[in-house]
This record gives sequence, C-alpha cells and structure tokens, in this order.
Amino acid sequence: MSFNYRQLIFAREYRGLTQSELASNIVGLSQSNLSKYEKGFGLLADEMVLKIIKFLGFPESWLQHNISNLPENAHYRKRTTITKKVKTEIEYSIRLIGYLVDQMSDSIEWPEFRLTPLNIEEGYTPETIAKSTRKILKITPNEPLKSIFTLFENFGVIVIEFEITEKFDGVSFITDKGNPVIVINKSFSNDRKRFTLAHELGHLMMHDFPIPDKRNVEKIKEDEANRFASEFLMPAEFIKNSLFNLRLSSLGQLKSYWLTSMASLIRRARDLNCINEDKYIYLSIELSRDGKRKNEDGFVYIDEPSLFIEAYKLHKNELEYSDVDLSNAFSIPVDVIERFCKTSRLRIIK
Repeated sequence: MSFNYRQLIFAREYRGLTQSELASNIVGLSQSNLSKYEKGFGLLADEMVLKIIKFLGFPESWLQHNISNLPENAHYRKRTTITKKVKTEIEYSIRLIGYLVDQMSDSIEWPEFRLTPLNIEEGYTPETIAKSTRKILKITPNEPLKSIFTLFENFGVIVIEFEITEKFDGVSFITDKGNPVIVINKSFSNDRKRFTLAHELGHLMMHDFPIPDKRNVEKIKEDEANRFASEFLMPAEFIKNSLFNLRLSSLGQLKSYWLTSMASLIRRARDLNCINEDKYIYLSIELSRDGKRKNEDGFVYIDEPSLFIEAYKLHKNELEYSDVDLSNAFSIPVDVIERFCKTSRLRIIK
C-alpha cells in the first residue's frame, strides 16, 4: 500500500508528540525505525503505519493526501520569544485550517479574491499600495474603515479568529488551491485585531512575489506590512493635521474616530514628523503608566468574520453533512472538525 510518510509526520506533530513519545506508545515500534521512516526510507510495515495513524486518531485515508500550505509560505506576526513547541502547534493548526478551506471549496464557492497584489520591487511603496487598496475597496478617503471583517470577506479574503497564545498576533497565507486566508488572535483587543488584519492584508498585497536576496528579508517584510497597515487605517493625507503637537488628552477622541490604538496614533505622529523623537518617547512612557499601553481606555468597534463558520453551517444544514460525514469526506479526525468549525477557538497551552 502506498502511503505519504509526510502525512504521518504531520499527524504526529499536530498531536504534539516527539518520535520517542510516539514509539513508547506503540508496541513493536522503535524510535530509530520511526525516524528512518519519516526520512522517507520506508522501513515500516503497512500494518505498523496503520497502527500508528490509528493511535494518532487520524483516518487511514489521511495518508493518501499531500497537504502543503507550508509555513514558510505564510507571513506571521508573532513574538520572538515564542517557543518551538508552540510555534509548531500553531503552524500545523494553520495548515489544517487551510486544508479545511480547500476541502470545503469542493462543495461551495468562496467569494472571488478581487484585489490585485502589487510588486514592491517594481517601484511601488507600501503607502501607495495601501492607498490603491483603499480605493479598490471603496473606502471613503477621509474616513476610517468600520466593518473590516465584512469588507475583507466580500473581496475574497477568508478571515478566521481563534484564541491563541498571546505571543501570536496573526498569519496570512495562500492555500494549496489558491484561497487567501488570514487567521488572527481572537483574544486581543479590537484595535489590535484591526491593525493585525491590515498588516496581514499588506502581506497578501505585497509579498507574494519573488524577493531578491537581501539581508533581514523578514524584518523588511514586517516593516513594509506595518507601513501598509498604518496608511491603510490612518491615511496620512487626512490624519496628519490632527497629529501635530499631539497631546495625551487628544488621543481618546482620535482613537474613537480612527478606530486604532493610542499607541498606533503616537507612532503615526512620529512617522509623519508631526512630533519629534523626544515627544514620541514622552507620550509612549505616559501611555505605559498603570499598564495603559496594554489595556488602553476607550472602546473600538469591530464586526465579526462569518465566511468560514457559514461554510461549515452550509455543509451541515443545506448539504446535510454530520461531523462524522465531514470527517470521512475530508479524511480528518472528528475532533479537528469540532476544534476549528464548531467552537472557532484554538487554545494553546503555554
């Protein structure tokens, strides 16, 4: 029987098991033979492979697939202190989300992606791309973007929220079948979600082109995505006059109008040369007092994503699939369906 050994690696790492931990739970399996098999040497009998995949809770048909959605093709906003174990679990969870999106596309039609990425290497800047994107999205030039989830989904970006470790902000990627996906941390404040969504849209709009070899490529991409997000949410032409001689007392009103964090407004004022570096440091320090940098005053509105959950409900209610039916049709465990579709929450223990 022909199995894709990479799918076994996927299942093992998704379950958070090392080779030694898995081998210790399977009679007759040694870590050394498992290691050789996972390197593609094929030294395990079919019966042993099936025993392993059953223990991992994945159906046999899982071994016939070939899921890519490779993490290196994804763009992350994450903290540098994130552990390897947590990073691995996040990456495999995200790859499963991409796989689910693609599997659903066999039964439903996702909205067409109606945005055209532009190549930074052809002379565009993050700011000009952000302006162009706002125009395509028909956002009123001098107004904030209010229903950000809805607008992104209407233009073909599938957005999914999960509760993840606080050291993870979000990720954007193109699935194996070409569907653009953004996953963000559900537990964050609304203003932080909005900036993360804009940041990840910036990646989708700018970073799906080959990039010449440069040092610090990832840092460059992150800086460009931040510049895109700042212009996208706080257009320089319309916010600049409000940021000259910025005061702490005016941050609340600006936050309420532009639907961005006070910290983002302070950075924007500095980047647009509306305040000098000393004033930027002063305002940042004052904002940090009493923990206000993490828990700012003021409510910021945000809507909710619906495409992914509605697609799941359509399979259940209109196409009359049970979770077991979906599990069989998609070749994935029922608990994966329940984890990502029913609760819409991904909980990762630090």
